Amino acid sequence: MSQTQPPATQPASGELDAPKLVYILYFISIVVGVTAIAGVIVAYLKRNGAPAVATSHYTFQIRTFWIGLLYALISAVTSVIGIGILLAIATLVWFLVRAIKGFMLALDGKPVADPETWLW
Repeated sequence: MSQTQPPATQPASGELDAPKLVYILYFISIVVGVTAIAGVIVAYLKRNGAPAVATSHYTFQIRTFWIGLLYALISAVTSVIGIGILLAIATLVWFLVRAIKGFMLALDGKPVADPETWLW
């Protein structure tokens, strides 16, 4: 006799709209930097009381903002000796990978597997 597995639970409709908005604000921040601040504020405001799937995205987004800011400051300080430009490019790539990965997971209704990672 074959056993069927129950369908995977999908988040409720609209549950991941705010995380998607934050990712979009992060994408726009590559051109207009202040939208990242708006995104992290939204993530902080929505995180409390959010379902587990959304909470994983908010934690990931908040950490992306603060770690990215740290990397950007290190890039700025080291630009005096020339390596900062390479670090800034690496920071931009890191930021894009995290934002794209998170956005794709949100579109699929999946949580971020390890939202507290420093990588992706």
